[in-house]
Amino acid sequence: MTLLLGVDTGGTYTDAVLMRDEAEVVASAKALTTKADLAIGIGEAVAAVLAASGAAPGEIGLASLSTTLATNALVEGQGGRAGLVYIGFREGDLAAHGLREALGGDPALVIKGGHGHAGGEAAALDEAALRGWLAAGTGAEAYAVAGLFATRNPAHELRAAAIIHEVTGRPVSLSHHLSAKLGGPKRALTALLNARLVGMIARLIDRAEGKLRDLGIAAPLMVVRGDGALISADQARARPIETILSGPAASIVGARWLTGADHALVSDIGGTTTDVAVLRDGRPAIDPEGARVGPWRTMVEAVAMRTFGLGGDSEVHLAEGLGGGVRLGPRRLVPVSLMALEARGVVHEALEAQARAAAPGEMDARFVRAVPGMEAGGLAEREAMLLARIGGEVWPLGAVLRNRMDHGALDRLVRRGLVQVAGVTPSDAAHVLGKVAVWDGGAARMALEVLARRRVGSGEWLAEGPEALAAMIVERLTHQTALALLEVGFAGEEADFGLPPEVLAGHVLTQRGLGPHRGLVRIEAGLNVPVVGLGAAAASYYGAVGARLGCEMILPAHGGVANAIGAVVGRVVIRRAGVVTAPAEGRYRAHLESGPVDFAEAEAAMAALEAVLSAEARAEAEAAGAVDVQIAARREVKGAETEGRRVFIEAAIVVEAGGRPRVAVG
Repeated sequence: MTLLLGVDTGGTYTDAVLMRDEAEVVASAKALTTKADLAIGIGEAVAAVLAASGAAPGEIGLASLSTTLATNALVEGQGGRAGLVYIGFREGDLAAHGLREALGGDPALVIKGGHGHAGGEAAALDEAALRGWLAAGTGAEAYAVAGLFATRNPAHELRAAAIIHEVTGRPVSLSHHLSAKLGGPKRALTALLNARLVGMIARLIDRAEGKLRDLGIAAPLMVVRGDGALISADQARARPIETILSGPAASIVGARWLTGADHALVSDIGGTTTDVAVLRDGRPAIDPEGARVGPWRTMVEAVAMRTFGLGGDSEVHLAEGLGGGVRLGPRRLVPVSLMALEARGVVHEALEAQARAAAPGEMDARFVRAVPGMEAGGLAEREAMLLARIGGEVWPLGAVLRNRMDHGALDRLVRRGLVQVAGVTPSDAAHVLGKVAVWDGGAARMALEVLARRRVGSGEWLAEGPEALAAMIVERLTHQTALALLEVGFAGEEADFGLPPEVLAGHVLTQRGLGPHRGLVRIEAGLNVPVVGLGAAAASYYGAVGARLGCEMILPAHGGVANAIGAVVGRVVIRRAGVVTAPAEGRYRAHLESGPVDFAEAEAAMAALEAVLSAEARAEAEAAGAVDVQIAARREVKGAETEGRRVFIEAAIVVEAGGRPRVAVG
């Protein structure tokens, strides 16, 4: 019997699942995600699933990992120092597509060189300037190279990479390897972000492979790409940016395997976010403009995913106004019930004292701790003092914040990932209502009791006790989730309603229609496709969401580990793209990695390019471990009518090589 191991690292939990021949789930397990070193949580989850299944490590023939590391690193501004070599562009082009902001002070060199639209050299590459810049020292851990029209002729990018390797020995990301599309600044941004991630992803993969070996698992490790396909660990090391949105993509693949749904919304609620995507004809919709992560729009192919700062661990805020109420997110807090598992004495003692007080304080039911093992270099004096004050203990928040400036310092420490704040979350509300019982329900109840006594604008208590407040929080989660799903539904409509999707979702007519409204006017609104609810919290909350939207809510068995399932049931898919242009009448130019090649006939040029792309895609798919590789190609030929005849302008060719990953047999 050969087993397949899937692992997903989420914001709160790392999930592991063992499957038999893609046919059934043998066992699943969870471990808390260890942010300072994700591999620790990976090892704990894998050890737990092995224990739950009774399987021997040697029975595992394939391991696959989906991870939020790349996404979170870019959102949080983390990653290694990267140097950008910008060939043939102007200094002012660094402002395009947020490239200068993305550099964030990292070194950049703009030099002469580059090519024209047809692939001819626009100017000689200034090798002397490049060598001088590198010799002077940049401090970069990796480099990105982007050349003008490099997708038409990559010669200068390839030459610059050779020089960087020769002088520094550091990794180099080439923009034309990451996208075949035009748009130099956007390609440069993609290459820069890739270079920034190289060291971080390589360390994770190395550590994860080490953990698997320590457990006796010798199977090859695959990684989930942002479009849901699998790539080898080595390919992920070279192109880590392709793993952005890896976790959400794996959830879509897992949802399809679990349900067989062809047309549906897939909503994955985690601790920090809710990720919503569309399944059409059994396949996830791909974002035509490239994956967006944080403020950056890249050229990476990834699922069209809308991410909302709403999850089981979302911060509960008091709503403004006389009537009170609550709102959720977008910041994630450690649930009080989870923090109490680590420091029960501190949490219970503080909550009991706060409950006895005449009136709750602003920082009551909140706690703080430093994240162990995190590098804390480069802190300003106030942040360093606050971090030292917190030390290695869990504290009530009011015991460490002494003035307003400390609040700002705390926010900066949280953004750096050095400190975590605990407070009331929907997860705590679920414990109070008996929906879940995995952490310290007593701490959750006391925390909600303290928060319920906060005064709203009218002077009344926020809620009459912890149960009432818990119900209020869950109702708010239902409302915000319904808004998120409606927004994705409107965004996926072909019709133009004249307003942005987020406005339409919250519009008074839409909200009244959920009732539905029956008066002189009849208004009905809702979703016309099923929703597949995924994530450990979906079973607790999503039944009410389906009722609110009047749609079928599918809550599959094993939906809590759908990401881990998706990590192992995907296929290896490699895409290669290129273009044929017509620089002159009767001349057709195929733009290849080795340089432009001219042909007398358009069909000959397209056939030659397709053959080269097919060979490249097949070779890379096989290098990724794919077996029974199938090749599919599509052409998009652009032409124009002139003087009664059809004139060839350009042809874009995309080749896809795909197959199941090879499974090692012990």
